[in-house]
Amino acid sequence: MHLGSLFTAAASFLEARARGGQWLLRIEDLDRPREVPGAAAALQTTLEAFGFHWDGPVVRQSDRLPLYAAALTRLAAEGLLFDCTCARHELEEQERYPGYCRVEPRNPELARARRLRVEPRQIQFHDRIQGRFRQDVAAAVGDLLLQRRDGIYAYLLAVVVDDAAQGITEIVRGADLLDNTPRQIYLQQALGLATPSYAHVPLLTEPDGGKLAKSKRSVRLNPARPQSQLRVVLEMLGMQPPADLATGKISEIWAWAIANWTLEHVPKCLAARVPLTAQVPD
Repeated sequence: MHLGSLFTAAASFLEARARGGQWLLRIEDLDRPREVPGAAAALQTTLEAFGFHWDGPVVRQSDRLPLYAAALTRLAAEGLLFDCTCARHELEEQERYPGYCRVEPRNPELARARRLRVEPRQIQFHDRIQGRFRQDVAAAVGDLLLQRRDGIYAYLLAVVVDDAAQGITEIVRGADLLDNTPRQIYLQQALGLATPSYAHVPLLTEPDGGKLAKSKRSVRLNPARPQSQLRVVLEMLGMQPPADLATGKISEIWAWAIANWTLEHVPKCLAARVPLTAQVPD
């Protein structure tokens, strides 16, 4: 976790707790070849150090593969899927998937991915922070990849299936996923699933204007001294925590924040970039 992770987690945690809802923890570990050993455990330890507590057991996507397979079977039965043999390097210069394999796979001898046929139409929704957003998914990205050629299920499919299976009614996350939301809604509609409410918090950036990166010194989290960084995050979320909270217990900071939280105070964008003072020395 880095400061951007803490920022987004705090917003979703506060929205759930202030409204008497549940806050769930899901480990999205589908891409097993790229998984860093111990990363999931370290994430949970960091969340606990910053005073987060989640409801129910931790869900791991790697344990839910039959659910994703069942969703693909359902889409295939309705004629909404097609096999695609396009390699990533063939599509690197394409702004959208050009439909090479829509009629039949270009290279039948190669391993096959599975894509959802996307027809032209506007998908729109009202984001509780960013306002109205709409996208023609077909024009923006084309047919959606749901299972890679190596058999790994796509993030898009997994989160849509999991959100429905877990009864998710509200999603609070970073604005870098805003343009991905219409694609999720398109898939939800194809599967006959309910669409949750969405709220996308603004992105935090480095002092040079780039997106926060885990490798940057300015965004390191120090679980041994969480109060100062949590207070910085609350301020960036539009809150004005009392100065004495910086030296109080982490539970006191959360109690104050939950009592004073309202999503309407969260800015659409951050006028100032993340200051170097946001880091806490070791």
